[in-house]
Amino acid sequence: MDLPPLAMTDTGTAGTGTAGTRDPGALRSAFTEAFRREPEGVWHAPGRINLIGEHTDYNDGFVLPFALPRGVSVAAARRDDGVVEVRSLQTGGSLVTAPVDGGPVVGEGWPDERAWAAYPVGVARVLREHGTGGASLLVDADLPQGAGLSSSAALECATALALCDLHGVAIDRPALARLAQRAENEQVGMPCGLMDQSASLLCTPGHALMLDCRSGLSAQVPFAPAEAGLTLLAVDTRASHALTGGDYGRRRAECEEAAALLGVPALRDVTDLAGALGRLADPVLRRRVQHVVTENHRVEAAVGLLRAGAPAELGAMLNASHLSLRDQFEISWPEADATVDAALRAGARGGRMVGGGFGGSVIVLTGTDRADRVREAILAAYERRGWTEPRFLDAVPSAGAHRVS
Repeated sequence: MDLPPLAMTDTGTAGTGTAGTRDPGALRSAFTEAFRREPEGVWHAPGRINLIGEHTDYNDGFVLPFALPRGVSVAAARRDDGVVEVRSLQTGGSLVTAPVDGGPVVGEGWPDERAWAAYPVGVARVLREHGTGGASLLVDADLPQGAGLSSSAALECATALALCDLHGVAIDRPALARLAQRAENEQVGMPCGLMDQSASLLCTPGHALMLDCRSGLSAQVPFAPAEAGLTLLAVDTRASHALTGGDYGRRRAECEEAAALLGVPALRDVTDLAGALGRLADPVLRRRVQHVVTENHRVEAAVGLLRAGAPAELGAMLNASHLSLRDQFEISWPEADATVDAALRAGARGGRMVGGGFGGSVIVLTGTDRADRVREAILAAYERRGWTEPRFLDAVPSAGAHRVS
């Protein structure tokens, strides 16, 4: 999920996708200035783009994300007093302090200016059960705010790696992803699925991650658009969203209601779509089921295309996914629809909204020779409508979370 309360650095300009995270040495120096002691290390976790498979994760389905070059970095040092203290360079360095031994942050009524800190504090409280303790944390980031690029999971995963390393706790990455998800579910009150944390921790350069969100099993699928003469544009529509509100949770509740009416553990288990739709009287639930079931099939088809060396054919899958998210799941927004339409008119192969919906980003697959034309067409579409100019970010499959220094 995305992290609305924490404003992210965006030193890139439209069309460049230049990252803005400070170098590890500068972040270490900033930590020393903030906490009056040396950090013990710097950890980085990336944001993600989901190539295809939207709102399938909490339905025990399949997703196909990849890690971005941008993300969240955390400089950290151990504390032995059971306290986690955290500052963010994006919030002016104000200090948030909380005990590691505590209940869900969501129940403590934190004010909005401290809301972003619920993510690292929540991770610390969940990992305490596995032997970690307190820490001083300084956060820096270069994911744009509200863009649907999973800044919250990046913050969670960078914090989780830091705490495990600082306290000498070994947890394998799939298990750590589930613990970070649990922190967001229980501590922050966001009912997200497993995809974002898994993508941040497990992705590798030049690959997308085929993830079975029920079993947690995953496989690396080759995905290097540039080698096929393709460019994948990530377009931040600048329509910000906040997923801890009611819309996201409502969609999840609708899926759970439909699964219960159909007598299956999750919508992933629907094998006869026509029969399932015939058993549901509520047209809203019918639309939700249709999206989830067909989206799972699109993920499997996309994996097949990538393994067959045919990434250019993904365009049709992206288009179908966007239409389903717009019409069946009803979570698109005007800027997303206009972005996809303008890109296709300019010769792009396909495009779709990404993330939880109601704002955020769009991906567009185009031949590299048409990329400039597609960007110009999207910019012109926004200008005609009087909208804020979108940002174009790098969408290159990159490394997962790691210790930087």
